[in-house]
Amino acid sequence: MKIRKGVITAAGWGTRFLPATKSQPKEMLPLVDKPIIQYVVEEAVASGIEQLIIITALGKHAIENHFDHSFDLEHALKQKGDEKRLQEVQRISELARICYIRQKEQLGLGHAVSVARDLVADEPFALFLPDDLIASEVPAMKQMLQIYDRYGCSVIAVEPVAPEKASAYGIIAPKQVDERVYQVLSLVEKPNPGEAPSNLAIVGRYILTPEIFTMLERTTPGAIGEIQLTDALKELLKEQSIYAYQFQGTRYDTGEPLGFLKASVEFALSRPDLGTELKEYLRQLQLPD
Repeated sequence: MKIRKGVITAAGWGTRFLPATKSQPKEMLPLVDKPIIQYVVEEAVASGIEQLIIITALGKHAIENHFDHSFDLEHALKQKGDEKRLQEVQRISELARICYIRQKEQLGLGHAVSVARDLVADEPFALFLPDDLIASEVPAMKQMLQIYDRYGCSVIAVEPVAPEKASAYGIIAPKQVDERVYQVLSLVEKPNPGEAPSNLAIVGRYILTPEIFTMLERTTPGAIGEIQLTDALKELLKEQSIYAYQFQGTRYDTGEPLGFLKASVEFALSRPDLGTELKEYLRQLQLPD
């Protein structure tokens, strides 16, 4: 079955960015001149996703407003004759068919995904975690859809991480079946140091079969009261094959300040209108040791 729908989780508190996120969604923080979530929506659209379901929460109206028409702004730009910016704000409102649903309690990633069950219905779907931005020539999700078309089952994105960082991720036990493609033998969420089954960490792109919702329904909350998607994937693995794909591209963790800063600099450097001057500025900086 063709993947038509994508789910984007955008309901978290963004506590690592406080106080900036006290009254502004983390997903709306500007990376150069676009909010983080717009990059993810553009990746989904470029991958062929037809409908997006964004999981929001209290205080996230700015996300909905961003992807809606802004008639006052458009009128003001028309009056100024600023055709370039007018076309851009109109393009944003026409990017994708988007619907929104709230996660009323922050009970973990697994719970957030389960909120989309009625809207996804009985279809496989793509899942995007906007903390992870992936810069690539071919959109990361488009790469994964090719793997899904080949195997017809759930696909999770992975990348190698240093052993000392494995405890911050879900880690797979892999069996390599092709270049960059692995059959998942088992998964473990945030393994203790030295106990990871591999160096392949799960990152924020998934293609999931609808049976994941049944597994999420059966999954009990963990020690901190959250329902983990990795635990549901373990249950799904008992009934279906799951594959992992080591995507081609560079991932930036924009969910924490240093990763956000790195992404901001590198995305700006890649821009023809900003890169040359920024590069020269960085060369001139007298940085302390």
